[in-house]
Amino acid sequence: MKQEELTVKFLHILHKNPYITQRKIAKSVGISLGKTNYIIKELTKKGVIKASRFLNSKNKRAYTYILTPKGVKEKTRITKNFVKRKIAEYEKLLESS
Repeated sequence: MKQEELTVKFLHILHKNPYITQRKIAKSVGISLGKTNYIIKELTKKGVIKASRFLNSKNKRAYTYILTPKGVKEKTRITKNFVKRKIAEYEKLLESS
């Protein structure tokens, strides 16, 4: 999976469920927990998401992940590029058949 596709999947998942655990993200995307943690840290460093700690119902510390305005723009940009690429692939398939 390309980095851009992985990023858009992360942003989509976090946008839909800001209280999701890293373990659930990893399972949903199909990557290791370590790689998930690394990507979350990088997205946070870049200012794409904001991670905040909170106490969940089991009195455990957990995180909520919120897309920043920069994150929303990045998600839109990547999604547009993805759609353009898929349309180009589809048109190429039509031409070759």
